[in-house]
Amino acid sequence: IFLINIANISMAETIIAYIDMEKIMLKSKAGKSIESELKKIHKNNIDNFEKTEESLKKKESQIIAQKNVMKKEDFQKKINELRKEAQEYQKSRREKNNDLTKKRVSATAQLLKSLNPILAEYSSDKSISIVIQKKNIVLGKSELDITDDILKLLDKKISKIKLN
Repeated sequence: IFLINIANISMAETIIAYIDMEKIMLKSKAGKSIESELKKIHKNNIDNFEKTEESLKKKESQIIAQKNVMKKEDFQKKINELRKEAQEYQKSRREKNNDLTKKRVSATAQLLKSLNPILAEYSSDKSISIVIQKKNIVLGKSELDITDDILKLLDKKISKIKLN
């Protein structure tokens, strides 16, 4: 009986809550600002990619149209230049996509770093022992979800995160 009482007392002291990190990322002011900035950069990149692709296609058409009037060596030289430009474009495109991914990861890390003290303070105030991500829970009472409370606190403290 003594052991059962100790187990019950220790279980009663453990308060568990969960948080939906995806909701925090999508609905918080800081998360929305990150997504907005990333979309602007991505749209700008896409516009530039389309212009470059169009330019490369025009050059290709011009070279093909001049094939019969050019010397074989000149034609081959122009084709090689076009291939080199296309390779440089592909490299630039990969670099810009990688840069965008790095910015997303960095901004998300900044948001999580800013969120940790808020979670720690909230957990301390509410005597919560463990906070688990919602994606790792199969079933849980909705009363244990602290996402909305944390979202309000986060929005009060941080409204925007700058991309590096």
